[in-house]
Amino acid sequence: MAARQGTLAAGAARASGERAKRRSTPLIGAEPIVPADATDSTPDAVPAPVAPATKKAASTKAASTKAASTKASTRKATQKATQKTSAKKATTKASEEKATTKASAKKASTKAVPATPTTPEPTATEHTASEPAGDATTTTRRPHRPAPQVRSAPSRRASRQSGERRTRGPAAPPPLAPAAAKPRRPRVDPREKARRDAERPHLRIAEPPLDPTVHEAPSRTGLPLPDVGDALDAVVGMLRLGAAAAGVAPEDVEQRVAQVLAFLRRRVDGDYEVDDFGYDADFTENVFYPMLRPIYRHWFRVEVRGIENIPATGGALVVSNHSGTIALDSLMVQLAIHDEHPQGRVMRALGADLVFQTPFLGTIARRSGSTLATNADAERLFGQGELVGVFPEGFKGVGKPFRERYKLQRFGRGGFVSAALEAQVPIIPCSVVGAEEIFPIIGNMGTVARLFGLPYAPITPTFPWLGPLGLIPLPSKWIIEFGAPIPTDSQGPGAADDPMLVFDLTDQVRETIQQTLYTLLMQRRSVFF
Repeated sequence: MAARQGTLAAGAARASGERAKRRSTPLIGAEPIVPADATDSTPDAVPAPVAPATKKAASTKAASTKAASTKASTRKATQKATQKTSAKKATTKASEEKATTKASAKKASTKAVPATPTTPEPTATEHTASEPAGDATTTTRRPHRPAPQVRSAPSRRASRQSGERRTRGPAAPPPLAPAAAKPRRPRVDPREKARRDAERPHLRIAEPPLDPTVHEAPSRTGLPLPDVGDALDAVVGMLRLGAAAAGVAPEDVEQRVAQVLAFLRRRVDGDYEVDDFGYDADFTENVFYPMLRPIYRHWFRVEVRGIENIPATGGALVVSNHSGTIALDSLMVQLAIHDEHPQGRVMRALGADLVFQTPFLGTIARRSGSTLATNADAERLFGQGELVGVFPEGFKGVGKPFRERYKLQRFGRGGFVSAALEAQVPIIPCSVVGAEEIFPIIGNMGTVARLFGLPYAPITPTFPWLGPLGLIPLPSKWIIEFGAPIPTDSQGPGAADDPMLVFDLTDQVRETIQQTLYTLLMQRRSVFF
């Protein structure tokens, strides 16, 4: 039993010696463990490790002797390792001092650079504030690697980005006190500025516009600008010269210019009226009719007969033939009544749906007094005492070939006659000679007409061969004759509902116009004279 206990004690002593040896043996590249109480003694002295307490207090003498010999061997190994580490430290310190000497020599040869503040490294014997003061087993921190040495000055861009200002030469002067700072320049009043600019006209040729806030600014100087009155006088003078060269009285030119200016002023001010049908009397009198008069007087040289048959007041229905490929005859009849009648009456023409569906043409037709060819619109116009014009042939008469010229087409179902009978207004037949020759139709492009939704696509001696020039009408001689009015008030209030009476009155009007056409053709000397 005693032998067994001795064996256990020897094994325990051997194990504690191995553990002490492992603790005292330093790792590769690590500093040796130095207790805190051994700083005053020799650096080579290494304290003996404290053996852990055994479970039993009584140990044999043989185990104690063997443990002492083991501690001695461990102390010798620790001393050898400490000597090697001290030699390595001395070699490292010498190499660092040599490198520092070379760096200081290189710095002295180059331009001085502001040094970067460095924090002193803790030595091997110093303790940090976070380490407990009385712990003997704690060790000091390993020294950090040397801080990198700044060998070049920072760039200007880096200094600017970091907020540092580099100064070369003498130091910058200190900032001025708030009391000594330069006072701000007061803002100049716009009127004062305008007055100063007016006193120096030689500095500019054309002055800029003044400040709109200045109400009482001095008069401008520089190049004179033409007045509106002077410019208008110059334009009128040029027109007078042109009128004198063309054989027109200068007074007519001045009157026309005054009318144009008055029209523009009314359009800007909105001083004009438009009725329920879209008729603009101001536009018709000052724009539409003046555009047609040169064609009426100088191109077609229209001769008007029987203008006295048109009543001075009250409603009436003007029925005319229709021809000419392009419906210019309706415009010439309308202008003839306005210019030749003593009261200057306006004819309100009834047009087809295609006219008002055409862009721009429909707007001009409405503004000049035309409206849809319906009985309702005709009755409303008769009730207002207007002079209404109708062209019963329609597109059949306008688009008929040249070989059928001056042969009236069918007048429809007599709707215009029933409207006149209902309103009990007279019917005035009108015959137009000369419109058939302005665009003689020698053919029809049916495919093109169906493609564009037109009633016909004419081929004339000039169109489409000459392109846009083919749209210029030939200057034929026109004669417009208004026949004697046919009264309708004697037929009674219910005559419009009698179809036989309507058909008989329609044929009577058609035969009157046809016979008048034949008579005018026999009296005409030439197509163009």
